Amino acid sequence: MSAQYTTGTAPQHSTSPVQVGVGAVSAIDLVRVARDGAAVELTAEALEAIGASRVRIESLAEEPKPVYGVSTGFGALATRHIPTELRQQLQKSLVRSHAAGTGSEVEREVVRSLMLLRLSTLATGRTGVRPEVATTYAALLSAGITPIVHEYGSLGCSGDLAPLAHVALALMGEGTVRDAEGRSMPAAQALAAANIAPVELAEKEGLALINGTDGMLGQLVLACRDLRNLLRLADITAAMSVEAQLGTDRVFAADLQQLRPHRGQADAAANMRLLLADSGIVASHAGPDCTRVQDAYSLRCAPQVAGGARDTLAHAESVADTELASAVDNPVVTPDGRVESNGNFHGAPVAYVLDFLAIVAADLASISERRTDRFLDPARNHGLTAFLADDPGVDSGHMIAQYTQAAIVSELKRLAVPASADSIPSSAMQEDHVSMGWSAARKLRRAVDGLTRVLAVEALTAARALDMREPLQPSPATAAVRDRIRREVAGPGTDRHLAPEIEAAVELCRSGELVAAAEKVVGPLA
Repeated sequence: MSAQYTTGTAPQHSTSPVQVGVGAVSAIDLVRVARDGAAVELTAEALEAIGASRVRIESLAEEPKPVYGVSTGFGALATRHIPTELRQQLQKSLVRSHAAGTGSEVEREVVRSLMLLRLSTLATGRTGVRPEVATTYAALLSAGITPIVHEYGSLGCSGDLAPLAHVALALMGEGTVRDAEGRSMPAAQALAAANIAPVELAEKEGLALINGTDGMLGQLVLACRDLRNLLRLADITAAMSVEAQLGTDRVFAADLQQLRPHRGQADAAANMRLLLADSGIVASHAGPDCTRVQDAYSLRCAPQVAGGARDTLAHAESVADTELASAVDNPVVTPDGRVESNGNFHGAPVAYVLDFLAIVAADLASISERRTDRFLDPARNHGLTAFLADDPGVDSGHMIAQYTQAAIVSELKRLAVPASADSIPSSAMQEDHVSMGWSAARKLRRAVDGLTRVLAVEALTAARALDMREPLQPSPATAAVRDRIRREVAGPGTDRHLAPEIEAAVELCRSGELVAAAEKVVGPLA
């Protein structure tokens, strides 16, 4: 597991610009740029590397021998040699024709993340662009200018062509963007307002701006960040459910976990032991007369499921780390000055883990929904009212909140169907196997949102059940989480408009505040 993903519940942000050099950008810096609008600066080392590789491209441009992307067409049209006087038009035409996305507008944080990652690849000196192309790209990011990118258009090979082309179009002063205040306007207008001169593309530069896995990678890094927090939250909601359903904590003992020594399982069980420590509710039925040694799987096996999810996330983070340290372009300028075609733009490694994480999100949500459902059935909730209602029959309690969970879980199961198992040939069969990584990334974003909402309903329901166990008292940690919820949502009572309460809980989950409330009591969770 990479340390850059595990520095506490939320990243610590700085107002200083992110430095983009010849090495990898960090996940933390990507979040700063994507979500917090941090400015960027190219290092002197990066500018030197960019300039050195450009010298090689310009020398090849003068040679009679065709070089792909420098003096030829692209894809299935790579066999055509392009005369010198048409090469600038070639690059413009490439960007304009590839900016063919359609559908809903992609989120600002996604566009900024893919822009940072493309800039990072330019900074390696392996793409052959001129320094002014990279500095102008950095200026767009720093000015908060966000090109409008659309939902559909990328097959994930050769990279995220259409999304990156929409960004490259803005670099040329064409297309539509949003300024730092979010206003939609022509790119030329936004660039002029920021005193940024549009770029006139030269040989190889259009191709270098669009040939990468940056869109799917940016979304992977952001999803990993969110899921790392949601896994801690899942341990919290599971602990609250075990406690409020009079479950046993004996099954989470460290020696039992060591019999099956998966790292993620051990971490999840350790979290649950911390969270349930000193619980008056658990102590109330923990004596020799307690027969609760066989809780339902959704309670007893919570560390096994959340642990497997953790281990899958750790693998995804390792793939993201490798990709962050990569220079993805075709052709590429090698350190010894060769310009070589390659297949590094293929999105398969990223697409696979994006799909793995969608499966993880679906299963974490599924087990959460099952725990919630147990609260609502008087045959299984050990003395609580039906649906946790104040007056069952008159009141419906959390009956329909579980319906909402079930609807989301059903959607998450559909989103768990892998995109990377599909491939549709393109470019006259030149690009005859593609990754569909962008599609995998888009559905993972929806899955992360759905998981957040399902866990929010479990937290809301478990908090209500903990209150209904009075005078028995929950553990200090779960009480702190319950109390944080109570600052936004009132406790048990007659039926109220439930949707706003669910949305308040969702925001507490998304912001990390429920995790922070627990960690104030027990310290950092694994």
